[in-house]
Amino acid sequence: MTNASITLAVPSQKGRPALELFRVRHIPDSVESRPSSAVVAEPTSINPPGSKRYYFLLMAPAILVLAFISIYPFFWMIYMSLHDVDIGKVEWNNFANYLKLPSDTRFIMGWALLVQYSAMCLFLQIVIGVFLAVALNGSRFEKVLVTTLLMPMMMAPLVAGMVWYFLYNGTFGWYHWLLQSLGILGPKSILASANTAMIGIVLVDVWQWTPLITLITLAGLKRVPQDQLEANMVDGASPVRNFMSVTLPNLYPVLLIAIMLRFMDNFRFTDSILVLTGGGPGNATKILPVYLFEVSFKFFKLGRGAAIAFILLIVTIILGMLLVRVFERGQPKKG
Repeated sequence: MTNASITLAVPSQKGRPALELFRVRHIPDSVESRPSSAVVAEPTSINPPGSKRYYFLLMAPAILVLAFISIYPFFWMIYMSLHDVDIGKVEWNNFANYLKLPSDTRFIMGWALLVQYSAMCLFLQIVIGVFLAVALNGSRFEKVLVTTLLMPMMMAPLVAGMVWYFLYNGTFGWYHWLLQSLGILGPKSILASANTAMIGIVLVDVWQWTPLITLITLAGLKRVPQDQLEANMVDGASPVRNFMSVTLPNLYPVLLIAIMLRFMDNFRFTDSILVLTGGGPGNATKILPVYLFEVSFKFFKLGRGAAIAFILLIVTIILGMLLVRVFERGQPKKG
């Protein structure tokens, strides 16, 4: 960078040099193309950064606690599934607990009832939950209505089962009186018939956990691009077409999370079913988790119960992975 002076062509007076009117600063191209960046020195820290070992030692107590309450029971369950476990006696049984399960009719029936129960619950909860979320989104009383809808979910499943047990009661149950007045039910309670007991426990699950689907879907609706919706409306798309082509594809990620949460809950759920029917009448509602509870804590066959629990866990993991893979195939490829 150089300085150049421009002077007037005026003769000097009394031996003085010519007058400089202004000065022009010339910047070379090399400076403009490669500006130099000033490196600011980092301020000195009083406390030096800790090492990775230091942070690991900080997390070690929490890791040990989690390992003790989760990993240790998992391996102990596998160990029990390979033995005949009794009070004060544990004997190796050559995989007998697993080999006897295919011939156990209640085990097979428990799987069939579990699939039926989960399919009914998931279908009704997804349909009703999405409908409620769309109806509540942007409404005037959205916050108040969402808070009201969340109240059943905050109730303990055991308490919810007791509430619905009295509502279904054939003597003084209000729901039983209503269904009987409409001609839907006879004198028997909905839980006393093998044909309607499954519907009764499904309605309890739908009532309590549909708000969770609504809440997750409502959060997903907030991130739907409004410009795409407006562009479709300008092109003349109907609200249903707009929902199917724009809103629903954007809801796939949150719906997957909702389906996986409820799917895993249904595969281990026993609380309200034990209160309402206990697996009855007969074996009409004895889904696999209820049968597992009965084998383990009613007949105290802990080895056989551990084998059933391990198979249930493996199937749950496999089905969860399949759900994730189906979701990934439905997503558009990047790049």
